[in-house]
Amino acid sequence: MGEWIGIERKARRCYGFDEIALVPGKITINPEEVDTSWELGKLHFKVPIIAAAMDGVVDVKFAIALGKLGGLAVLNLEGVQTRYANPDRVLRKIAEASPEEATRLVQDIYREPIKEKLIEKRIKEIKRARVPCAVSSIPQRAKKFGEIAYAAGADIFVVQSTVATARHISHQYEVLDYAEFCQKMKIPVIIGNCVTYETALELMGTGASAILVGIGPGAACTTRGVLGIGVPQVTATVDCAAARDFYHKKTKKYVPIITDGGMRTGGDICKAFACGADAVMVGSAFARAKEAPGRGYHWGMATPHVNLPRGTRVYVGTAGTLEEILFGPARIDDGSQNLMGALATAMGSLGARNIKEMHFSEIIIAPSIQTEGKLLQRIQQVGMGK
Repeated sequence: MGEWIGIERKARRCYGFDEIALVPGKITINPEEVDTSWELGKLHFKVPIIAAAMDGVVDVKFAIALGKLGGLAVLNLEGVQTRYANPDRVLRKIAEASPEEATRLVQDIYREPIKEKLIEKRIKEIKRARVPCAVSSIPQRAKKFGEIAYAAGADIFVVQSTVATARHISHQYEVLDYAEFCQKMKIPVIIGNCVTYETALELMGTGASAILVGIGPGAACTTRGVLGIGVPQVTATVDCAAARDFYHKKTKKYVPIITDGGMRTGGDICKAFACGADAVMVGSAFARAKEAPGRGYHWGMATPHVNLPRGTRVYVGTAGTLEEILFGPARIDDGSQNLMGALATAMGSLGARNIKEMHFSEIIIAPSIQTEGKLLQRIQQVGMGK
């Protein structure tokens, strides 16, 4: 499988969200009667859309707001929330910085040491609101921060890096043993990010409760441009979902797949579920909420890297309240509002009663489908004399 790209070298054709479409089912279901929920361990969530652990997206107030709406937000334990007692002042500086100084400013801001007392404080602030609390760190800090987070009452711990594997090699620092870490943690552990069948399968074997899928697809991430690494999200999700199904058949343990990044609209989210995702993680869609701490700006987790930043600050604007983005009413027609309504409607059209039934939807390769909307827009512009 694959195409020749040179002498004795083949490359596999992979697909992104713009290149596929979903085929309506043989039956249709009232969107009001479909089940959009998902489960992680013993936790049940009405909303299968997770807010990414990015400082422009999630703070304590945002995590509480999303939790009360039935969703889950992940707080970055290595961001401004745990470095500064007054993070709002710092976030305002980032939002007001010029494009030329934004990356350098972010690098300077993230040089402030992480304070363990603030980790405990932020988690307790979220838990006082009686909503699930999820937090994240890179593998090198997971052991220490995992203990603090669990003691403070966190419900989920996310170990996240640009590229995660079960067999990492380093002579400069202690490598996290995922199997040992998952066994010691008494709360669900989500591990990411990966994009291949083999890596997903190995990470599941370490005891992960869920796997994050996606390397460099996000609007604020420049990993693919800087490193040239990544797999389009449709192919990555399908491959990792196949690993999940094989692992479930072999062990009877179901490990949810979470497609992370690259989804700009409700349609992209629907396609991710059809490709096999059990939940999705988004950044830019939630960064556009009025409640988001970034004030209409969004930047990746690798942006502060001193030597090799792999993210940038982007302006996404404000589309509406968090509730409008999730449940409507939609006041604009760009697909950024009423994401749950779009998902329920798609499920009804596909004849899927729940998320798992979406995995069996028929998918077609349809890169030209994007031009249909553009053609209509052009006709309208011509009609108005533009």
